[in-house]
Amino acid sequence: MTGTADEQLRRIYTEEWDRRTAELGRQSWRQTEPDPFLPDVGPEAQQRRLDRWQQTLAAVRAIDPADLSAEEQTNRAVYLDQLETLVDRQRFRCYEAPANADSAFWNDLIERGRRPITEREHGQAWLSQLADVPRYLAQQIGNMRAGLARGFGPPRVTMTGREGTVRTIAEAADPAELPFVQAVSGLPELRAEAVRLVEREVQPAFRELLRFLVEDYLPHLPEPISAVRIAGADYYAAQLREYTTLDLTPEQIHEIGLREVAGIRAEMAEIAEQTGFGGDVDALLRFMRTDDRFYVDTPRELLLEAAWQAKKFDAVVHRWFGRVPRQRFAIVEVPPDLARFWTFGRGGVDRYFLNTYRLRDRPLFSLPALTLHEAAPGHAFQVPLALEQTHHPEFRRENYLSAYGEGWALYTERLGVEMGMYETPYELMGMLCYQMWRAVRLVIDPGIHALGWSRERAQAFLRDNTAIGEHEIVTEVDRYITWPGQACSYYLGQLEILDLRRRAEAELGEAFRLPAFHDQVLSLGSVPLRVLRSEVERFIARGGTSPYAED
Repeated sequence: MTGTADEQLRRIYTEEWDRRTAELGRQSWRQTEPDPFLPDVGPEAQQRRLDRWQQTLAAVRAIDPADLSAEEQTNRAVYLDQLETLVDRQRFRCYEAPANADSAFWNDLIERGRRPITEREHGQAWLSQLADVPRYLAQQIGNMRAGLARGFGPPRVTMTGREGTVRTIAEAADPAELPFVQAVSGLPELRAEAVRLVEREVQPAFRELLRFLVEDYLPHLPEPISAVRIAGADYYAAQLREYTTLDLTPEQIHEIGLREVAGIRAEMAEIAEQTGFGGDVDALLRFMRTDDRFYVDTPRELLLEAAWQAKKFDAVVHRWFGRVPRQRFAIVEVPPDLARFWTFGRGGVDRYFLNTYRLRDRPLFSLPALTLHEAAPGHAFQVPLALEQTHHPEFRRENYLSAYGEGWALYTERLGVEMGMYETPYELMGMLCYQMWRAVRLVIDPGIHALGWSRERAQAFLRDNTAIGEHEIVTEVDRYITWPGQACSYYLGQLEILDLRRRAEAELGEAFRLPAFHDQVLSLGSVPLRVLRSEVERFIARGGTSPYAED
């Protein structure tokens, strides 16, 4: 019986994943070769996906988990969460708002062009994709028009200037200098065709997109900043479930945030006492914002300091982790056309992006925590490890859940205290400022989207409780406004990991080994927090041994 149920579940998720990737493109963090097409994002295709995912969801729910092996019980739980999220996105027609203050489909296209292509076959696929750009952009414009017609889209105030990257493509005098062409610069036999496609297909399509954004879309986006006012309470609840993988109300999340902000404030007061500010946190934060010792004069200095912080972790990694990823990462400067709207840093499978725009908003005391979070042992450590878990099905290895991934990365910032990564009280304060930054999100996100907070009130709350720069305050709050629920994932995920660690320490006693606990958490790929909880319970039940103990 168990084998039959296991086989049935595997057949369902394997067939659905294969169909999903065939239709939407390969869903891989490590994808270096482009697909020969861009996905069909038109309304008929969107309805077809909704129908299929609803049918698949019903089929998976019909399988009794008691009939499954332990491994497939976990796969079923992870897959159900994934399907429920996919259905909710289609049900609320989220595809009718394919751009926000943080990310946009056109930026994704441009970013693909920045990755060099060295194989002729892959270059031909890239040319096919370039030829498909006009159809794809036209469909996205149609989706945005439909969203606009029902008052659905990112709030207008958050989108000022977001057409800038479109303009760089549309108005470029020399198409040969654009990323789309630069991608095949190592394949000179394809370069002329790439220039022709960019000049005749890509740039005209981007000009039409620019005209639509400037004349029709951006001026008529919704005035309200609340997700509940724009799309309803059910929509915001679905966003919170997607990003936190928990069933908490906005009011509950808000209260957790207020509690955590108070606790971190008390920790900050201790450092303000130690550094001669008499426990006055605000005075210490003012000093840290303005003293020249905490800032550099050139982008290169910032990049070099980030590299140093990354290498400091390499010196202690094996004391805290059993299994480490094979993949390495590069430190990459954020492109100028994106830097104005990006946060300080971002991490992924092979890159740690560092934003050198407005260096007075990039304090050195933040770099240790930022590097732990975005590079190693945060995103550039966790994501490659997930991909290396080849015994998991692809839908698990290639998926990313904010509550798990961002919760882990934030946890590593706290772990940095134990690892000795913070050498001065100011760096420790920088870590606490980042902890506070994520804790205030639990207050601000439901405050904005469900509890009637204004943009100015949210900015003031972030300003009053952190040392981050003014530019960052504005861009961050706009990100929370335009991306409901996502900001809540970080701190709630960290709280869950910390709680599970405390529980394992208490129940295992002297048998508890922190590297084994970290191995357990990281061996799962990206999973909902309730699945993480059940897997740690199994870890405790087997005596706290690493999942790799028998390798």
